[in-house]
Amino acid sequence: MRAGADDFAVVLRSAADVRRRPGDGVWSPLEYSSHVRDVLLSQRERVLLAQRVDTPDCVPMGVDDRVEREGYNEQEPEAVARQITDAALLLATVLDRLDDAGWQRRLIYNYPASAERSVRWVAMHALHEVRHHLMDVRRQLA
Repeated sequence: MRAGADDFAVVLRSAADVRRRPGDGVWSPLEYSSHVRDVLLSQRERVLLAQRVDTPDCVPMGVDDRVEREGYNEQEPEAVARQITDAALLLATVLDRLDDAGWQRRLIYNYPASAERSVRWVAMHALHEVRHHLMDVRRQLA
């Protein structure tokens, strides 16, 4: 997770036009990066909540709404590069401190459909988001 976030930071610091959307309905590399940052922060809060509350019902983060509402494409690439690496570090620190019982704690995850999930699943989903969207960004910039 940390390595993937570092890779996002390298892309944001070195690519020529990270604000360019390659087509209708496709996010720019900066938007993908901002999304991944927010996923990492949201997943951290969900993991922490699941440690305090039995099977909490997690509110969806509003993925599509955030792109425009938070102005992902107007954010500064250098700031997002720093924030995504910090977000990965924050989540990884929480995950590194979990014991076996902590990994097995349950929560209600409401995307794409409501389902009970383990903290382990949440961590794997966060890692998947980092890898998947990094691949999207690299494909766009190739």
